[in-house]
Amino acid sequence: MARPIFPRSPLLTGVNVEQKRAEILAYFHATFDRYEQLFEVLTCAEAYFSKPIALRHPLIFYFGHTATFFINKLLLAGLIDKRINPELESIFAVGVDEMSWDDLGEGRYDWPGVDAVKAYRKAVRVTVEQLIRNLPLILPIGWEHPWWVILMGIEHERIHLETSSVLIRQHQLKYVAPHPAWEPCREAGTAPSNELVDIPPATLRLGRMHSDPVYGWDNEYGSHEVSTAAFQASRYLVSNQEYLAFVEAGGYADDSLWTDEAWSWKIFARAEHPSFWVRDGVHWRLRLMLEEVAMPWNWPVETNCHEARAFCQWKARVSGAAVRLPSEDEWQALRQFAGITQDTALIAEGAATANIQLDHYASSCPVTEFAHGPLFDVIGNVWQWTETPIYPFAGFQVHPVYDDFTTPTFDGRHNLIKGGSWIACGNEASPSSRYAFRRHFFQHAGFRYIVSSVPATAQASHYETDRLVSEYAEFHYGDTYFDVPNFPRALAQLAIDAMGDRPAAKALDLGCATGRASFELARHFGQVTGIDFSARFIGLGAQLADQGRLRYTLVDEGELVTYKERTLAELGLDQVANRVEFFQGDACNLKPVFSDYDLILAANLIDRLYNPGKFLAAVHQRLKPGGLLLIASPYTWLAEHTKREAWVGGFKKDGESFTTFDGLKAILGKHFCLLRGPLSVPFVIRETRRKFQHTISEVSIWERC
Repeated sequence: MARPIFPRSPLLTGVNVEQKRAEILAYFHATFDRYEQLFEVLTCAEAYFSKPIALRHPLIFYFGHTATFFINKLLLAGLIDKRINPELESIFAVGVDEMSWDDLGEGRYDWPGVDAVKAYRKAVRVTVEQLIRNLPLILPIGWEHPWWVILMGIEHERIHLETSSVLIRQHQLKYVAPHPAWEPCREAGTAPSNELVDIPPATLRLGRMHSDPVYGWDNEYGSHEVSTAAFQASRYLVSNQEYLAFVEAGGYADDSLWTDEAWSWKIFARAEHPSFWVRDGVHWRLRLMLEEVAMPWNWPVETNCHEARAFCQWKARVSGAAVRLPSEDEWQALRQFAGITQDTALIAEGAATANIQLDHYASSCPVTEFAHGPLFDVIGNVWQWTETPIYPFAGFQVHPVYDDFTTPTFDGRHNLIKGGSWIACGNEASPSSRYAFRRHFFQHAGFRYIVSSVPATAQASHYETDRLVSEYAEFHYGDTYFDVPNFPRALAQLAIDAMGDRPAAKALDLGCATGRASFELARHFGQVTGIDFSARFIGLGAQLADQGRLRYTLVDEGELVTYKERTLAELGLDQVANRVEFFQGDACNLKPVFSDYDLILAANLIDRLYNPGKFLAAVHQRLKPGGLLLIASPYTWLAEHTKREAWVGGFKKDGESFTTFDGLKAILGKHFCLLRGPLSVPFVIRETRRKFQHTISEVSIWERC
């Protein structure tokens, strides 16, 4: 019986609104159902709470994460006006990668039970379904369209369908069981001898346009034009059998084949063979998602990027040829050579002619099964590692509702994978997609090698090029303009002066942006926590805390830029960096663990919150009795950040002017006494060499009574 086709990403154009509404609703339900079906393979409650690997959360996090993502993003976009469960929507918000702000420490989590998360998912399903049924819809749906956020939630869950399946594959076998919906391929045999195929020179124009009729993530947009030289590519993905020769030749013991980074991983992991290979006496077995099977030698080997690179180094040594992984551009050249269009698998009707979109198996399959011209598995079967660390195309923009989808990976440490795997669905199945993982991470990923006399070039810059982030880096760590003192430092000093001889164990810098005030507070406090909603911002603070140095570019005029570098040492802050930690978080919905502070600094925050009244009414719960709260704000109320009815002040009340400071007194007066202020503290933000923002922030300092 033919396997039912898992729905494809819907086209976002058309003329029949109700038909499109029904199509998106079906797409949502199919995705939500399939994700929950994945977790049906777990055999017991313990399987949800025991970590498959140390560097990721337990599976209960991922079970809840995709549902809370819907609510958090819909709330941020203004499509809903209340939470379903604030506690779960905080616990499950972030923590999917190895970033310092991902907060993977077990001590910070009190995981809910499985039944509680199932009930929560049910409530989210109802909320999203009602939204799809009732929200006004005008076609087409584009980047700034309200419905884009709904598609964002669905495609996000499809990403985690794959990443969660990898974690399940890394789980102990006792925690999983075969399932009829997740039946692997049963065909196996001897692998073919790999051959090289000539790939001609190519001219490529990559990058989506915002008028494209399908959903895409921010890193896919922009433009990239390039010409690639001729090269040769392996006809097949590297099979288990081909890789066995590398293992038996002592490749894992030969340190000369591994980079320093790869060697460190190899020693840490005690790696002697691919992670999914299992020794069985003198034989090998392969761990699939839900079972172990006799080694299918003609299936593609699955490795991380380090292992793929080491194999290429060995292959180059024994063959005398210039063997390496392809770059992203070269992969696109062989995709073009094979006649695969940018969205072939994404919009294919009927089963794809590739092991992709869950159309065929819940596993890899023989490397000879799906031909694409003279090559095999150009798309599908397993992802293919490339030599390219992900970087932004020209014209890159972040989406305002998900500003940290890609930007934290522009660090030179995340390499692109291309082509999709057997479980790559929706946007993942598009050759235009640009997913990147740390080089030691495992996906359902393997590789094909190329032979080229032209070395691969990395296009990622070591300088921060995100304009807004760079402006804030200069604002926090850069030059002084018009004799206006450094604003974060000035606020930190006001706070320290106000503390007097009060206890100074812990401080919270809420809305810390790129983190200067966090470091300045650490001159006085034993421990400082910096929290910001944007990983784009805290990424720089975390980088400084870790490396002591940051580099960024500033716009001078037009396309002309200045390159800047700052170190903690030159600012006199290098000795306090070990007292500072950064996390991503929502000031209106913080985890309970962020409490018992002696000081909270909220700089230029309240007029950018979606619910400042909620924050102000509850902030005393985060402070010790006698602790201080410093609030600074220019009171720039904008409906795009805060709905008019949620403003704290800046309007007429009973016919009289009601200022934000009046609102602060009314809300904070229940739990605080005004200690000092209001004071006026100026700040200057540089936009270009000749354009600056000069603003006055009003500061008030409050003591918890």
